[in-house]
Amino acid sequence: MTLHRPTAFALLATLLLPAAHAASLRVTLSHDLSTARPSETVTIPWLEVNKAMPGALIQRIAVKDAAGKAVPYQVTNVAPLAKDPQNVGAAYGELIFQHSFKAGEKSATYTVETIDGVAPVFPARAFARYVPERLDDFAWENDKLAHRTYGPALMAPAPPGSGKEVLQTSGLDLWFKRVSYPIVDRWYNKGHDHYHHDEGEGMDMYNVGKSRGAGGTGIWDGKTLYTSVNYANWKVLANGPVRSVFELRYDAWDAAGTPVTEVKRFTVDAGHYLDRIDSTFEFKDKASLLAAVGLNKTPSDKGEQPDIDVYREVKDGVLLQWVKQKTKGEFGTAIILPGATEYAQDQLNHLVLAPVKAGQPLRYYAGGAWNRAGEITSLEQWKAYVADMAQRARHPVKVALQAQP
Repeated sequence: MTLHRPTAFALLATLLLPAAHAASLRVTLSHDLSTARPSETVTIPWLEVNKAMPGALIQRIAVKDAAGKAVPYQVTNVAPLAKDPQNVGAAYGELIFQHSFKAGEKSATYTVETIDGVAPVFPARAFARYVPERLDDFAWENDKLAHRTYGPALMAPAPPGSGKEVLQTSGLDLWFKRVSYPIVDRWYNKGHDHYHHDEGEGMDMYNVGKSRGAGGTGIWDGKTLYTSVNYANWKVLANGPVRSVFELRYDAWDAAGTPVTEVKRFTVDAGHYLDRIDSTFEFKDKASLLAAVGLNKTPSDKGEQPDIDVYREVKDGVLLQWVKQKTKGEFGTAIILPGATEYAQDQLNHLVLAPVKAGQPLRYYAGGAWNRAGEITSLEQWKAYVADMAQRARHPVKVALQAQP
């Protein structure tokens, strides 16, 4: 399997000194915004790390900031079956870590170096897994928010007398967290009737049903939204502690006479309320189709009598909601779809639209925030956060590398 190199960072320079004489790798980050940029994820091809530090082992390196403090990192394995007799890291994809730019801070420097001991195990701030014990759910989270979507077993007919739940949807669910530590395994362990109530860590109160939920997709023909059913296959490509990456594959569905398949690649970074999603549609006999990304019109929990604000901003393809509930607090949902051309709606969903070509990924961002988590507590704060993330997407951080003797 191949992990596509994320495009959020531009690689400016390759190594400037012969690798054979290098003992470390200097990493210089820069950007052109004046605002703070918390939790920017930095990716460096392992090939470049190995050039600077031949034979480096992933558990015997440190990533240090300008003050010499070691920061959490991970290395992705994109070819798990690869042999590596020359110890060049043949299976490895990228070295990943994060930097938080303060307001006005335009550059930062890190050093990657080998160490004599073994690097510590860093706390997981991003996580994803298949959940066979809950009818093939697939769940993921970071330190801000958790999500799930639904697999084949949930849409299978219920055996007579079983009482099994049946739901056919490719919508995306939100689980709102009060805590920064991982909760997916904890909540599935405590069970359905507990995670639908806030017992101190947050709760599952978002309504998906047959809607797009918070960021599901479909094909729009101008009048009707055509959607897939539950995901058919999954693949985890990276799994924390800083970033998790996974794919969900959807079998063909009919979009007004055109068979369409889809692969969604999710990139889940620590410290972010919005995930990056790359949806690749396959179809024939048409130059393009109009893809839709949606938010459920009725996302609140049962009996909450919600007051819902909806906001659209075409320049960045923003579609967002702020939902005030009777007893369970307030929450926001949002989509950023760069290149969006228009908005639409059907009975269940607000939609933002963009043309898509077969085999070419459509990139967008989707997620949410809950006021009881204590960080984003109002519509104005949510709008500001989403606008800032859209701006950051337009102005990626640049990465320059230099081998050090």
